[in-house]
Amino acid sequence: MVQENHSQILFFKTLKSSIPSYSSLVDEVSETLQISVDSAYRRIRGEKLLDFDEIFTLCKKFNVSVDKLFGINSNTVVFKGNQNNFKNNNFQIWMEDVLAQLEMVNSFNSKHIYFLLKDMPPWYHYYHHELAAFKFFFWKKSILFNDELKEEKFRISDNLFSKYEEVTRKIIKTYNKIPSTEIWNLEGINTTIRQIDLYHEMGIILYPKDTLRLYQCMLEVVDHLEKMAELGKKFMPGQTQLDNSPEYNFLVNEYVLGDNTFFVKLDDTKVTYLNYSVIYFIGTSDLTFNEGMFSNLENLIKKSTQISKVGEKERRQFFNKLRKKIQVRIDILSKHDL
Repeated sequence: MVQENHSQILFFKTLKSSIPSYSSLVDEVSETLQISVDSAYRRIRGEKLLDFDEIFTLCKKFNVSVDKLFGINSNTVVFKGNQNNFKNNNFQIWMEDVLAQLEMVNSFNSKHIYFLLKDMPPWYHYYHHELAAFKFFFWKKSILFNDELKEEKFRISDNLFSKYEEVTRKIIKTYNKIPSTEIWNLEGINTTIRQIDLYHEMGIILYPKDTLRLYQCMLEVVDHLEKMAELGKKFMPGQTQLDNSPEYNFLVNEYVLGDNTFFVKLDDTKVTYLNYSVIYFIGTSDLTFNEGMFSNLENLIKKSTQISKVGEKERRQFFNKLRKKIQVRIDILSKHDL
């Protein structure tokens, strides 16, 4: 009788949780180790022990700590993410990585996104090509430090970022397919407002009318977020057929300022994405870490106020406060610069 290796079986269960639901673990292992399907099955069942080269190859491929194989309860958590390559294609790579991660999440049968916000999610800027172009310009010029924009001014009419329209459309479409819970704070739109303010004051936004249009876009985004919160569904501006739209839970926490933690539940597994360097994320499927993270999120949700579908008074008050932040700038700009 073949003696099963339970640690190895557990290791392969961890690998299974890190691949999309439509993928076959045995096929993935067979392809990665370049062995037959039968040989892959024997390793997955613990009937044949992995050698060190195979352990290394699998851990590297699936981004899993070797601790999982040997059952070591260490404090090490392995994260994975694309780094800034500081080349002129770094923004295109970042956009494609955002899309790839969302498509991975959407590939699972059961999925749910939890977003603890510090800043408005990037894809909400994509509702308007003017606002999207400004964010792309700002990220490339002031975050990624692309040399090509070092002396450039921002003009809506330039439409310099038309080449990103297809990927932005796919990002919005994919995100809108995934049920989500967003935990907001009144500070959620401040970052984009400050970026517009700063570039206007520095003269980097060349025309005051463009600054005004960006503020108007922000107002329209807030209006649309309120509509989604009211109906508890995700949909595009102007969309009327909402029968198959996924749920949208909008919560407000006035005590905790979020940190842009992006957390997903996927079938039987969980993944945490942590924000760093403004726009980049690193992710982990570490079981212990994610269980702790999810418990923290659940506690935070209990202490937050749900304003989607319910709480009409609180919902109106919250979104009116967001609009006021923007409207005061429109009024000042209209009096002095136009």
